[in-house]
Amino acid sequence: MGKRVAVVLAGCGVYDGSEIHESSAVLVHLSREGAQAEVFAPNVDQMHVVDHVKGQPTQEKRNVLVESARIARGNIKDLATLDVKGLDALIIPGGFGVAKNLSTWATQGKNCVISKEVEDVLKAFHAAKKPIGLCCISPVLAAKIFPGCELTVGHDTECEKWPYAKTAETMKELGCKHVNKHVTEIHVDAKNKLVTTSAFMCNAPMHEIYDGIGKMVKEVVRLA
Repeated sequence: MGKRVAVVLAGCGVYDGSEIHESSAVLVHLSREGAQAEVFAPNVDQMHVVDHVKGQPTQEKRNVLVESARIARGNIKDLATLDVKGLDALIIPGGFGVAKNLSTWATQGKNCVISKEVEDVLKAFHAAKKPIGLCCISPVLAAKIFPGCELTVGHDTECEKWPYAKTAETMKELGCKHVNKHVTEIHVDAKNKLVTTSAFMCNAPMHEIYDGIGKMVKEVVRLA
């Protein structure tokens, strides 16, 4: 039997949900590793809905579970039903939904609150010593919950290639160790079984983002 890996989504779309390319890359690489993805999302309203053409919020209201189901092709469960006992690992793709729907990082930074369901799931996998894979902005969840952990969101010096590098500095303020890595690289915190990669925190070609996520998924499955 292949490993059973929980994938937690935060909606559908980079500006208000899970980043679709990152989510797809996770699912493709899990399939390649012979692992079975079990997709979950919280049954809550999105913080807001963004028009992805204009990059502006709209008056619409959307549900995180319903929107995430688009990526999962309908095969998705309410995060409240996740049972860590039957699962071997956890992966959370990035996208602004992580900072808006799974936490309040987008508005409060290091003073954010993590959704109780999401925090409980992360702590359950951590306590069970089961690996957790995080990419793009989602490592901030671990930075908030597991003080002293080691993570990467890419680089800590802002430039055209790394437009979100200030995130690394904020994570350091939470007491975690940030390790600079290229987009095709991963960082493994062996003690906490955390595997992280920068993905779209970097202005990089799509295939490099895909490759970095592939290494993250491969290592998560190996550790499971």
